[in-house]
Amino acid sequence: MRHADAGPGGRPPLAASSRSRIEPFRAMSVVARAGELAGAGRDIVLMCVGQPDAPAPLAAREAAARAALAGPIGYTASAGTPALRRRIARHYRERYGVEPDPARVYVTTGSSAGFILSFLAAFDAGDRVAIPAPGYPAYRNILRALSLEPVEIECVAADRWVITPALLEAAHARAPLAGLLVANPNNPNGTMLRPEAFHALVDAARALGIRLISDEIYHGLTFDMAETTALGLDEDAFVINSFSKFFCMTGWRVGWMVVPEAMIETVDRLQQNAFICAPEISQIAALAAFDGMAELEAVRRGYARNRALMLARLPRLGFGEVQPIDGAFYAYAEAGALADDTARFAARLLEEAGVAVTPGVDFDARRGRRWLRFSFAGDHGRIAEGLDRIEAWLGRQNR
Repeated sequence: MRHADAGPGGRPPLAASSRSRIEPFRAMSVVARAGELAGAGRDIVLMCVGQPDAPAPLAAREAAARAALAGPIGYTASAGTPALRRRIARHYRERYGVEPDPARVYVTTGSSAGFILSFLAAFDAGDRVAIPAPGYPAYRNILRALSLEPVEIECVAADRWVITPALLEAAHARAPLAGLLVANPNNPNGTMLRPEAFHALVDAARALGIRLISDEIYHGLTFDMAETTALGLDEDAFVINSFSKFFCMTGWRVGWMVVPEAMIETVDRLQQNAFICAPEISQIAALAAFDGMAELEAVRRGYARNRALMLARLPRLGFGEVQPIDGAFYAYAEAGALADDTARFAARLLEEAGVAVTPGVDFDARRGRRWLRFSFAGDHGRIAEGLDRIEAWLGRQNR
């Protein structure tokens, strides 16, 4: 039996499992400290968390309100309500020209549950799964918590900061990979694989027998490049998406996944036991959210305006390379000329200037100390205010 150090009365407490010894998601620590400062009366500009500040579409909010007033909110079928699953399938036809059987669509408790379900369904303990670096930290932390081995593939500027077939093949040659997780657009940088590059990567993974999981949560939020879904390119791929980002529904905790036909029963068993179902009221709202596309496109145009501001201002503030912002609502900027350790830099910026940003070590354990992530999902005026504060703070440091 494992024990930690002795607790009260000299009796050693039981230790946490080795699987639970994962890194924190530091962005949430920044959010927590920013909340403390705001609660003490400080005005804090939040540029740290990937959360739209726009509400869910009006139709979604009204549908949820009607449902709450009409009667009980309860469990649904584990895979989700038939109406929402059919509407998601139709969404693929409308947006991409490929329509899955609604039986393959599973409504999940945010995309996070989709990752857990896909990892459990597709991989055995000890399997190696490739992920991008920089990349979303929850990928490697969830993999480790499930006794899987994340294999971070370091992306580089020469490849536009994306995983290439050559990088994948090299990682597989060092030790066989069971899976590849790709986000397109990616977090923390918003960088995308061009359509032909995405096709080539999917083909390479399939040829090597590597299961693909395609994170498409930022689809709908692109600027100068077309999105490509893995659906239709690889019948064995898992496709993960959510209502959190494009649909502005982070707090509703509702996402979806399109699973391979051969995995329907497997995912059904896992969903029933791990999560039962996604919240019914959130599913009701999500179905109605598809009627709010005009509102959501207006929000996307606001992000485009914020993106232009970031691209113009960050270099003038002394930041180096900004990785390509093809989509999403993040700027990932090199800060080596300004700081040796962006974690300390971000902490001081929050305390002294009232601007919350995320240090890059969250997203790239080896190289992230030279990078910062800025979220521009907020109001344009507040984003400009935050950049003004950073400029004034940097000016004071250089006196």
